[in-house]
Amino acid sequence: MGPHPAVAAIRLAVRRVLHDVLNDHPQGEPPSGPLVLVACSGGADSMALASALAFEAPKLDIRAGGITIDHGLQPGSGLRAAEVATRLQALRLDPVEAVAVSVGRHGGPEAAARDARYAALDAAAERHGAAAILLGHTRDDQAETVLLGLARGSGTRSLSGMAAVSGTGGRYRRPFLQLDRQTARKACLVQALPVWDDPHNTDPAYTRSRLRHEGLPALEKSLGKGVIEALARTAQLSRDDADALDAWASDVEQTVRADGGDGLAALDTAKLYALPTAVRRRVLRRAAISAGSPPGSLFARHIEEVDRLITGWRGQGAINLPGRVEVRRRCGSLVIRRRDEAAAEH
Repeated sequence: MGPHPAVAAIRLAVRRVLHDVLNDHPQGEPPSGPLVLVACSGGADSMALASALAFEAPKLDIRAGGITIDHGLQPGSGLRAAEVATRLQALRLDPVEAVAVSVGRHGGPEAAARDARYAALDAAAERHGAAAILLGHTRDDQAETVLLGLARGSGTRSLSGMAAVSGTGGRYRRPFLQLDRQTARKACLVQALPVWDDPHNTDPAYTRSRLRHEGLPALEKSLGKGVIEALARTAQLSRDDADALDAWASDVEQTVRADGGDGLAALDTAKLYALPTAVRRRVLRRAAISAGSPPGSLFARHIEEVDRLITGWRGQGAINLPGRVEVRRRCGSLVIRRRDEAAAEH
């Protein structure tokens, strides 16, 4: 008799991702197979993922380890992190590490915790020489991400949600984006895996929590079942479109370069004006980031203001962007640079 359907589903999803990791990181002589880590909070999604990794990795001569992050945001969080590490060790994962992080305040509590978590995961991957880190985001998480992007009005890239592969060198892999949250929970139940439910996930103080427990159920009640699946499909379609537009913008970026005078790099406004809006704004965003504007703080409204220097030019002054970046139109060119550089020139 085979495994329960939920267990079979999570194992198949992980197996496919591990084959991709092997293709990207060919293994040498044993025991030098690539190391894959699972990021585990102790919740159902990540515990199901850890169990599937522990089952599938040895069959492919892949070394499997785990890491859990203690955000220090709740009483007893250090003890819980230690308990999760013990559970990962019980699954015969090695190495296993519990890492404590300090969560700042920039961008709000959810964004700050996420930034601290990914910084710790990146450091762990470097420390252990991991080829990949598996993340337990499900189709439900993807639907939530799409709706949050829609609410922000952040454009096609934001609507594309989370990528199946992301991070430096494709470090982060999300095997469960095609599986629902209940499948992961069921897999834990039938395998008698202990699960910890983070109270932050039900705390209405957090935007994602409100969306999960109020927003999405209201949408399903009004529109019928299938909303989550439809949103996940929207994410993939949006990602395909965004990838194509990003590639187009990358190809034309060099062709719109100009001399801004005094040796300054600039962009030719006439050539920018001839581009489709979606491509032109991507070129502007890339240029702003190259000049030092933080990607996470650079929103659509900022790029729209810069775009008006091209499409609605009436002699307006410089546009100030996050990261102390200034955009100014001069003699038919857009000069994009940090304000401290501009001040030094004067």
